[in-house]
Amino acid sequence: MHEALAYLPQILPAYLAYLVAVVSPGPAIMAIVSTSMTQGRRAGMTISLGIFGGSLTWATAAALGLATLLQAYAMALEVLKVLGGLYLLYLAIKALRAARSHDEMAATAATKSASFKSLVLRGYGIHVTNPKAIFAWLAIITLGMPRGAPASVAFLIIGGCMMMGFITFMAYAAIFSTPHALKIYRGMRRWIEGAMAGFYGFAGIKLLTSSL
Repeated sequence: MHEALAYLPQILPAYLAYLVAVVSPGPAIMAIVSTSMTQGRRAGMTISLGIFGGSLTWATAAALGLATLLQAYAMALEVLKVLGGLYLLYLAIKALRAARSHDEMAATAATKSASFKSLVLRGYGIHVTNPKAIFAWLAIITLGMPRGAPASVAFLIIGGCMMMGFITFMAYAAIFSTPHALKIYRGMRRWIEGAMAGFYGFAGIKLLTSSL
């Protein structure tokens, strides 16, 4: 590990690139925000664990060089892209139904029915079915790990990024599950759910129609 610390000048820009990416709004962050506001802090942190697991999966794949293998098999990426796009559209439909519901109690009850397992799997599914994530991780690994660097550098990059990601995800869950945030949600429930439906729908269509 001491040898890896000599590469800090290259590793720090990789950390910065990841930090910018992880705090930027995207399907994963929006899932944490919406879940925290509708179901509370515990649910928000639970779905964060799934998203964290998805991020770790792609980080490990990039470090092991699986991105190159996936690029060679374009069909695998196409399948992931379609699955990810369809899943986002499914979330958009769910949010749209909640937005159209006039019964706030019924809408709230529906969102609170999710179990720990289903929330973790939902978070993991959102992140791991996004094939663009592995290329983002590949760029981060490449940025911080110059040719000839020891494997310990990759572990240092992934470890630092995962720590920042975990803190960021949990912070989003904590902030958007506060009483003030919940009050805002109750007053603007239909607008917020409508906005989430639009976001997920846009992200899903964009993923389905984009080229990798």
